[in-house]
Amino acid sequence: MALLEIHDLHVRVENREIIRGLHLNVNAGEVHAIMGPNGSGKSTLSHVIAGKPGYEITGGQVLFRGENLLRMEPNERAAKGVFLAFQYPVDIPGVTTMNFLRAALNAQRKARDQREFSTPEFLKRVREVAGSLKIPHDMIKRGVNVGFSGGEKKRNEILQMALLEPSLCILDEIDSGLDIDALRIVASGINALRSPARAMILITHYRRLLDHIVPDIVHVMSKGRVRKSGGKELALELEACGYAQFEDAA
Repeated sequence: MALLEIHDLHVRVENREIIRGLHLNVNAGEVHAIMGPNGSGKSTLSHVIAGKPGYEITGGQVLFRGENLLRMEPNERAAKGVFLAFQYPVDIPGVTTMNFLRAALNAQRKARDQREFSTPEFLKRVREVAGSLKIPHDMIKRGVNVGFSGGEKKRNEILQMALLEPSLCILDEIDSGLDIDALRIVASGINALRSPARAMILITHYRRLLDHIVPDIVHVMSKGRVRKSGGKELALELEACGYAQFEDAA
């Protein structure tokens, strides 16, 4: 059984069909890259899996470890092990990153009938994880994403992922807005979290991310469906030929 199974998924947004019969299987331990032009449905797919409101599911199934993910609330999906790193992480003034992380981690542990971390236990844990990702301690004392650079925001997303230890990580254009150095740092953090028990879905427009995070499988989306799947060499083909061939086929 695949960790994530998507069968003939159809999704509408404001009376417009965005995803049109999509199929995708992702196994534990695999890293999948989903590439495609703007409007192909990549981000819509990530939001549907995570449970963001505003999307009308008109057909198909999304199964996570064999359970119907579409019947779960977003917090239930998170407790089951689904994590979405946003393309544009929002600022939360007045809430420190430290308090945000503690609330998220303990809410997840409570949902799983696990004991919540005490303050000393949490501080020790967050310092260990932040240190392993080379995230300075003063960064997690600041308001959530307030005044953060693009690279700091994405590193904060990786810190959340590392603390919450999800089984399925969806990274929606994690390379967006990053310079070369920031991309290398973020990619290093993601690679450190690769695990036989964890699957990742990387959503991106560009091959440059895949130079740093080598995927097991690359999928090309166009007009709401996966049009072609292959190895990492497919990303090279896309860079050479573009998406036009898949747009025409669709």
